[in-house]
Amino acid sequence: MADGGDGFDGCIEVVQRTRGYRRWPDEVKARIVAESFQSGVRVVDVARRHDLAAHQLSDWRRQARQGKLVLSADAMADVSSDALPAFVPVSVEPEDDAPSAEADGGTGGVITIEIGDDVVLRVPGDVPAERAAAMARALRGAA
Repeated sequence: MADGGDGFDGCIEVVQRTRGYRRWPDEVKARIVAESFQSGVRVVDVARRHDLAAHQLSDWRRQARQGKLVLSADAMADVSSDALPAFVPVSVEPEDDAPSAEADGGTGGVITIEIGDDVVLRVPGDVPAERAAAMARALRGAA
């Protein structure tokens, strides 16, 4: 202070805030969630790499499992099927007015997929599984 004349003798350190409230676009969330579904990857490591709290990533993963955060096919391309949730609730109910499989020459039966509270998809038993899954993914994005 004696020789500087300006009253300051030292250094200033600027510390940037690493955490805080940020808004993440759904596309970015989906890409980070897909990365966290990779086989052998830990949630905490992915969260640290993207500078977010592990509990936030876990929350996004829960949203993806519930269909509230849609993961695009591009984001999921590198994810092994072992890393994805494999079970969903299923109930089997007889349909009294359904024609028999022998009568129409098909495999018979109808699969009903409920997405959320307001979307119901009824898929005939002779529709290929890949096509039914694509329809469910498309509807889940619209729900």
